[in-house]
Amino acid sequence: MRGDENNTLAGPARLGQLAREVEPWPPQRLLEWAVGRWGDRLALCTSFQIGGMVLIDMAVRTDLPLRVLTIDTGRLPEQAHELIHRVRCRYGLEVEVLMPDPAQVGAMVRRSGPNLFYDSVDARLECCRLRKGEPLRRALAELDAWMTGARREQTAARATMEKLALDPIHEGAVKLAPLADWSAEAVWSYARAHNVLHHPLYERGYKSIGCAPCTRAVAAHESTRAGRWWWEGGRPKECGLHAPTPSRLDRREASR
Repeated sequence: MRGDENNTLAGPARLGQLAREVEPWPPQRLLEWAVGRWGDRLALCTSFQIGGMVLIDMAVRTDLPLRVLTIDTGRLPEQAHELIHRVRCRYGLEVEVLMPDPAQVGAMVRRSGPNLFYDSVDARLECCRLRKGEPLRRALAELDAWMTGARREQTAARATMEKLALDPIHEGAVKLAPLADWSAEAVWSYARAHNVLHHPLYERGYKSIGCAPCTRAVAAHESTRAGRWWWEGGRPKECGLHAPTPSRLDRREASR
């Protein structure tokens, strides 16, 4: 059950006004404002890619008590588990690890096999939904707001992402993206300047990191998301957490 204060904030007129107010704010200011407003009813959900790591570093440097959630899909590369341990040790954070329902995943694997995501886009989306979407949905049912390190330049589907908005996917939750208007260069510049921990797979040519069988290294000239679900060709590279899924995007384009 979401708090009454959040419900008043989520009114379209008020939320739109706040979105316009916070748009020029630097991420540190938005972080401080959000934690002050929601406290432990707000959490950063991150896979510990560089954007999420920058937000963690900003929060720690200003002594903000920001909750940190991550989703262990059961198919993460081992380097991700090692990074979770390093984050806990370096920053003194209690990282809350969300996991998929084993009964749901078990039924899916029995029905379609462990690597069903190679069979079709719909099969891949079902895997993403059960392993990622459902754990986040359950967590957000107990929160008023959540935060992400996603940025507008990452994909076409994220190009209109606001820094503050009512989440169109997780109804009733407010979603914040403090780094929405940052470039990859700006994120990495901050990371280098502050010696931010980063995922070791970046050093192996990865630009975006998800589940092990669904992510690969890319060439320097390729886009940030080119290594995600590469066998799907030019389809939108989304799993459903931050933007409409590829099927929804395809249907929307077809209706125009």
